[in-house]
Amino acid sequence: MASGGSFLVALLRRGAPAIATATSELPDEIADPAPMHALRRISRMSGPIDPTERDTLLLRATRYVVLIPLGFRLLAVPGQFGVYVFQHGVTGLVPVGVFTLLSVLLNLVGFRWMLRSAPFRGRDAGKLLAVDLVFTVLSPLVLALTVPAEAYFDALAVSSAHLFGEVGLLTLALGVPTGLMFGVAAFPLRMLANWLNTGRFHVGPALSMFSALLVEMFLATAALLLTGLGTRLALAYGTRNGRLAERAQQHRMLHDTVLQTLEAMALTDTTNAEQRLVEMQRLARAQAMEIRQTIESAASERAEAGARPLGEKLAALAAEMARDGLRAQLVVAELDDDTLSEVRQIAIRDAVREAMRNTMKHSGTDRVVVRVEEREGGIAVITRDHGAGFDKAEHPAGFGISESITARLAEVGGTSLVESGLPGGGTRVTLWVPF
Repeated sequence: MASGGSFLVALLRRGAPAIATATSELPDEIADPAPMHALRRISRMSGPIDPTERDTLLLRATRYVVLIPLGFRLLAVPGQFGVYVFQHGVTGLVPVGVFTLLSVLLNLVGFRWMLRSAPFRGRDAGKLLAVDLVFTVLSPLVLALTVPAEAYFDALAVSSAHLFGEVGLLTLALGVPTGLMFGVAAFPLRMLANWLNTGRFHVGPALSMFSALLVEMFLATAALLLTGLGTRLALAYGTRNGRLAERAQQHRMLHDTVLQTLEAMALTDTTNAEQRLVEMQRLARAQAMEIRQTIESAASERAEAGARPLGEKLAALAAEMARDGLRAQLVVAELDDDTLSEVRQIAIRDAVREAMRNTMKHSGTDRVVVRVEEREGGIAVITRDHGAGFDKAEHPAGFGISESITARLAEVGGTSLVESGLPGGGTRVTLWVPF
């Protein structure tokens, strides 16, 4: 690892662009759901990073954090201008009004530039930031030379709103040291403006302004830390949940493929050894092809499946199960093919496959009815057999029901219900997903 210090240090020194490294060196302990002392979790989130690993999507997304100070200035500067007009009327109205208009235009340009769809260019961002900085530095001096003394300090209150936003902007975009240096430089700048207008430095008002700048910088730093650490925590949780989802998918694939094939081999008629060998070879060959397709071309398989509506997917499934000896009667109501997303159609199809395999293995019958209908703002698929049935108290849900059916539907917002009467009463499985 190319050591770049801690994420927290990089965040404070470089500002929001450091969030682009938030994906590197994420320890599993960050996303541990077990209770942990807050400071310990924060210390893990603030741990070492590799500065050479920069996520380009995060790098582009970090620019949006500067919308906070831009939005603050869009509200605060016109608001403070309104207070000035109320207090002084037309006295000094032209220079203060021109400053307010230019401030609003600068922030609107910043908003438009940040929200545009064109690629982000750091050099252009630097130019815009430089223009904004020059305007922030010169405006109090210009106001000091053009506004009458009796209205001067209230005019500076208007420019101070822009100045506070500049401190927040620099802190978020370039880091705490840059924001702090500008805040320190603003103190003598304000005293110079006071001297230009009144002939005195007026240290007290300058100190009051500097105190407000420190508060603004503290808030900007807090926003930076919350954004950066929150992003890193969210990435850690996303990575952890992605691994769990991938593991569950692999378990379902093994259950729905290899395990089902092994069980089918075990159920093969043993009266004819040669026929059994041929059948086992056929199952093994088919299973090998299916696993290879799953590993090598999962994306293309989904795309091909997406070309068919739910009814055709279930019809193909019925033909697949018929080759294994289960005859399925498919009853599909008239449905709008666009009402159900592809991911939900696939979840329904795979859950129905598991229900039909359970029928084939446990019911003692080779017939099943599959009915598809609209119900309660979604699509319901009911599989019903008249086989042996089972007692839920004696046969709790196994992996097939809990993972291949229930968990699969839960991932797409759906539900499942397995009903069976007394032994001999058959089994009904109702699957439902919302539109």
